[in-house]
Amino acid sequence: MTDTQNSPETAADETAPDVVELPWADVHAEHHKMLRLAQLQTDRATGGRPLRFVEFGYAERNNKDRSLLRMSIQLPNQRVRKEQNHLDVWVDHATHRVHFGPESGLQIEPLNRGIGRFLLAQGITWAQKKWSHYRVDGFDLANKDALNEDTRLRRDHVLRSHGLNVVYADAQHLKGSVKDLQVGELRAGWNTEKLQFVEILEAAQMLQQAEQNLAEQEVKLRQQEEKVTKFKREDIGLRFTITCLVAFSVFQAGLLIWIATHR
Repeated sequence: MTDTQNSPETAADETAPDVVELPWADVHAEHHKMLRLAQLQTDRATGGRPLRFVEFGYAERNNKDRSLLRMSIQLPNQRVRKEQNHLDVWVDHATHRVHFGPESGLQIEPLNRGIGRFLLAQGITWAQKKWSHYRVDGFDLANKDALNEDTRLRRDHVLRSHGLNVVYADAQHLKGSVKDLQVGELRAGWNTEKLQFVEILEAAQMLQQAEQNLAEQEVKLRQQEEKVTKFKREDIGLRFTITCLVAFSVFQAGLLIWIATHR
């Protein structure tokens, strides 16, 4: 090999695509809103679905090259993994492309509460405001989601409900992917029966109503306790009366027997 020839390692380095380092790695949620997860019937796959309140946080960044919408869901008194409840929407203004992150896919906790559709809807609405003519990058779907049929169907339903085209390269539905499409073709709705925004005044009203209901329940409980105490006193009085009557009856019976036997 001459000096002018490249080694295989050098050739591989030259052909390998450059890894673009994205900015804003340290950006965290700056705006916060409360969400109400409605109480739903118990699901056989995901279990109980009680009424819950969670926090929706987001931050936005823009420069001449890129834009970013970073969203997250925080659960009170519950920690989740770093990659869970997190969605980024990246916009590349040079290529007019939009893609969703993280690369590991959207992972939601708790499942089947409408959070995934909600986050996607927020990202789509944000992107469509200024960049409807941009293209959304296609992506491969995680194989682990296809191992459980219910999980796969739920995931595909969420993606298709937003206008994303899910296709499979095999009959077993293991190698799935989402094809490119225009941002304007996406749909931004979510199931508002499962999940709703809660404004500050509404939250304050709910708290006030809860305190009022609690006070009313305390009054009712106190009244019931007073009734129980009254019934206990009456019961003690009746028991004493009955005991006295039994004792008197026994005494009378004994007296009659004595009189009868001593005539």
